[in-house]
Amino acid sequence: MSVQTVSTTSFAGQEPGTSGLRKRVEVFQQARYLENFVQSIFDSLDSLEGKTLVLGGDGRFHNRAAIQIILRMAAANGCDRIMIGQNGILSTPAVSCLIRKYQAYGGIVLSASHNPGGPDGDFGIKFNISNGGPAPEKITQAIYERTLSITAYRISDAPPVDISRPGTTRMENMEIVVIDPVSDYAEMMRAIFDFDAIRRLFAGGFRMRLDAMNAVCGPYATRIIESELGAPVGTVVHEVPLEDFGGHHPDPNPVNAHELVAYMKTPAAPDFAAATDGDADRNMILGQGIVLTPSDSLAILAAHATRIPGYAGGLAGVARSMPTSTAVDRVAAEMNIPCFETPTGWKFFGNLMDAGKITLCGEESYGTSSAHIREKDGLWAILFWLNLIAVTGKSVNALASQHWAHYGRNYYSRHDYEQVREDKANALMRALREKLSALPGKRYATRAVTLADDFCYLDPVDHSASENQGVRILFSDGARIVFRLSGTGTVGATLRIYYECFEPDTRKHDDDPQIALASLIATAQEIADIAGYTGMSAPTVIT
Repeated sequence: MSVQTVSTTSFAGQEPGTSGLRKRVEVFQQARYLENFVQSIFDSLDSLEGKTLVLGGDGRFHNRAAIQIILRMAAANGCDRIMIGQNGILSTPAVSCLIRKYQAYGGIVLSASHNPGGPDGDFGIKFNISNGGPAPEKITQAIYERTLSITAYRISDAPPVDISRPGTTRMENMEIVVIDPVSDYAEMMRAIFDFDAIRRLFAGGFRMRLDAMNAVCGPYATRIIESELGAPVGTVVHEVPLEDFGGHHPDPNPVNAHELVAYMKTPAAPDFAAATDGDADRNMILGQGIVLTPSDSLAILAAHATRIPGYAGGLAGVARSMPTSTAVDRVAAEMNIPCFETPTGWKFFGNLMDAGKITLCGEESYGTSSAHIREKDGLWAILFWLNLIAVTGKSVNALASQHWAHYGRNYYSRHDYEQVREDKANALMRALREKLSALPGKRYATRAVTLADDFCYLDPVDHSASENQGVRILFSDGARIVFRLSGTGTVGATLRIYYECFEPDTRKHDDDPQIALASLIATAQEIADIAGYTGMSAPTVIT
């Protein structure tokens, strides 16, 4: 074995988004493309000598090939030790768990999360820092700047490593430890939740269905929910991770998990259902005939957190991303704890957690978690709901109705316009920003605009400013419209529009959300000319 220094030239467009670098598989398969980005990560960090890294991914197509390249490059760059999940499998929450438990320097996550997989799908890579969370903007910007000037990368000529069995081997001077991907994560869950109460729930005949969507959550959910908590075999469906996710889109929302949604409306529906995404950091919660919004899920979990052993001492505070509904704000106000509004991107929650300012947090894109790690955690959220159902004896439906009766209901929906021409999407946002100063005071239907701005976040911990995080339009009755361009797509631009209105009247809490939000949706079209800029008469996806 020997270390090679290979000359290279830069690629355009290797700028990490909110969740790392995501491109089509064919882009990553280009010679030197992955190598350039990985070397740029290593060049942007302190020396790897004496350091431990964690490496793994969601099992999508190209994971295995990428892992072998990264192992050879880590060895060539002086890494002391690398921990890797068996067969290259590690959920994103598990990576964060391992970094924190073993005090690793950081980790490399190979995933495009909820994006499609397979040879014609997407691939992604991101670096997580020593707190277990995604690298902050100052690091991702340094990585990007390095990709523009890179002229060489270092790589060992060692043969491929067998990662199919737990054990230890060496490459150059680096120790490679292949680990069981589930054990450490399961241990962490036992310390948070009352597993005995959940076992009793299943022993009493409670039924659930968890759709792992042929993605990485399958091994974790099968081991914990079926083997350890006693749910019947078959409770977890689509449990085998596949490189193409079985040809499905591994995004746990009512559109992509439509079979599960339909099943929960039948007489055969179990008591509870959930779905997770490609890398197991997202979750969707369902009751019989009801799909709970992520915003409501976060608010309900916060309201009942002290019933869970891991949070019995109370919450330091809560946080939500700016586009997420304000339902949790009402809970925080009643509990007299802080509620922070951050930009989209889990790294912003990490700073608040590290400073002890928050315990629970969530994003509207089916992401919920707590200070136990620094990532979204889909299976954690599902176990939280199971524990809550076990200790209250109430269903998802009953808990939601009880919550709305007490706090009022925040009707909420996200409309996605996908694969919009980038120039058209940017023109829409530019025109919208030019209108902002003139909007306050204007009336649309029964509402008056009280605030219109481009959200800027001043981090209360490091005092960094994040500008242009999405256009907010707030109305006199508490309704909101938010416009932003997503950073997770790989083709064209994705325009996301978020709608929210508050309904205190319990007699109106069973309305269809799209009907409840209809006048707000019409207002957004009037203000932004969505159809004119996108060329679309309707959203691609409504959640």
